[in-house]
Amino acid sequence: QLLVVMGVFTLITGVTNVFIQPNMARLIDGVGEGTLDFTLVKPEDSQLLVSVTEFQIWKLVDVALGLVVLGVALPQLGQTLGLGQALLFVLVLLCGGAIVYCFWLMLATTAFWLIRVWEVLGLFESITQAGKWPTGIYPIWMRTLLTFIVPVAFAVTVPAEALTGRLTWETLALTLGLTLVVALVSRLVWRLGVKRYS
Repeated sequence: QLLVVMGVFTLITGVTNVFIQPNMARLIDGVGEGTLDFTLVKPEDSQLLVSVTEFQIWKLVDVALGLVVLGVALPQLGQTLGLGQALLFVLVLLCGGAIVYCFWLMLATTAFWLIRVWEVLGLFESITQAGKWPTGIYPIWMRTLLTFIVPVAFAVTVPAEALTGRLTWETLALTLGLTLVVALVSRLVWRLGVKRYS
């Protein structure tokens, strides 16, 4: 089960490093240097454009490594992975990825107000390293932090629970609800940030 958690963590980290982190770094630089203008004048949704500008394909190695770790861990659990369980895993993994993206977007959007955003992003990345381990091993205050302040639990632990057959319907509903709320809040923060941009 611990290998499953580490595999999901490596997988999510790889996806973040390939698709999310490079675009958010480019957004922060664009706000600071004024080059975001070129994105805002294009006839397409600006949030979409800043989210798909750059990909670092070579970091797919981390994604492959995460899949290898999962491939090693699952047979050792001694249970077969059914279609329903696999679909549930994909669903909560997508939710976890969406939550991570939304948090990255909100942190990067603070560049519209703050100058030293990189320190905030560094702190966020350091805290997410706690996701290598199941959130259940931490004290209650740390578990709350990793669940609602930094969404490590929903990005890593919940998909791992889906793979190991320990995901409850309450946790699934909470994950879906939080994904929707965070998506709406991040969209609002983005719009406020763009209005602030000059």
